[in-house]
Amino acid sequence: MTEEKVILTDIDGVVLNWAYAFDVFMTEHGHNQRDGVPVYDVSTAYGISRETGKHMVRMFNESAAMGFLPPLRDAMHYMKKLHEEHGYVFHAITSQSNNPNAQKLRIMNLQKLFGETLFAKFTILGCGDDKDEALEPYRDSGLLWVEDKIQNAELGVELGLDSVLMEHGFNMNHETIPCMKNWKDIYERLVG
Repeated sequence: MTEEKVILTDIDGVVLNWAYAFDVFMTEHGHNQRDGVPVYDVSTAYGISRETGKHMVRMFNESAAMGFLPPLRDAMHYMKKLHEEHGYVFHAITSQSNNPNAQKLRIMNLQKLFGETLFAKFTILGCGDDKDEALEPYRDSGLLWVEDKIQNAELGVELGLDSVLMEHGFNMNHETIPCMKNWKDIYERLVG
């Protein structure tokens, strides 16, 4: 597989609908989301302290829910199309948890939804960990890097990657990194 057929991708908010599943989890634990506040800022979204927010995210990211997160938007259709019809493979680079069982559930969930061969590599970091070291091996490769967190997309640009943002309310007004509404936009960017 040649380098140009590799797509680097974050998982939560890009491939899987983490925010939806997290909101269900929070509701089950007695925390309701405030109207109009995106889940991205957990403490503000649920009216809880920053420490409690971090604890709930960590608890969720280590829970059995990691085996059952739904795909984001049209990710399944267009990622499979890129893989099966155009030979692309994906390298997942995600900050989730250092818990090996939670990591296994994440991989199981992705393979259940996307098949055994779409993801050629999984790099699963601790909850909230920076992605500098994980992206370093791809420096100056020009590979596509799909993220939803502005800071990580900017890091990709600094490292010589072709960064794009998966559009969400918290990142859609970024002026220098292109926003993609869905995987169809990414598909069209790559293959026309």
